[in-house]
Amino acid sequence: MAYLIDTNVLLRRARPSDPHFSAARTAIEVLVRSGESIYISSQNVVEFWNVLTRPAGSNGFGMSPPEADHQVSQLEYFFPFLHDTPDIYHHWRKLVVSAGVSGVQVHDAPLVAVMLTHGVSHLLTFNVKDFKRFSAITAVDPKDV
Repeated sequence: MAYLIDTNVLLRRARPSDPHFSAARTAIEVLVRSGESIYISSQNVVEFWNVLTRPAGSNGFGMSPPEADHQVSQLEYFFPFLHDTPDIYHHWRKLVVSAGVSGVQVHDAPLVAVMLTHGVSHLLTFNVKDFKRFSAITAVDPKDV
C-alpha cells in the first residue's frame, strides 16, 4: 500500500515533547519496516513550514527560515515527494463539489487530490474524522498502525 503522511503527523514527529510524538514515530517505523511506500506533497511542506516558522506564542515552533529549511530537507531526504500536476487541481475541484467541502475543511481536499492523482490509497493522519467524507481514500490513525 501507499501512504501520504498528513502534516499533523509530520509535525508531531518533529517535536519530541509532543504527546503524540511516539505514536507518529512508531507508526512511520512500522510502515517502513512493512515495506509500505510513504510520501509527502507540496501541501504538506507548505503547512509544515507555516507551523515551523510561526511564533511559539501563536501555536508554532518559532523556528527561523534556515532552521525550517533544515527540517524540510530532512523530510525530503526520508520521504519521496509526490509532485504537483495539473490533474491535482481537477481532482480537488471535483472533490470539493461532490463532498460539499466548505470553510477550513477545504485544506484537506488538496491532500486527497494529490493521493487520487498519484494512486495513493491511504493517509496517515491524527484527524481521521476529517477525511471520512472522502470515500476514495482510507484515513488511518497512527495509533492504529
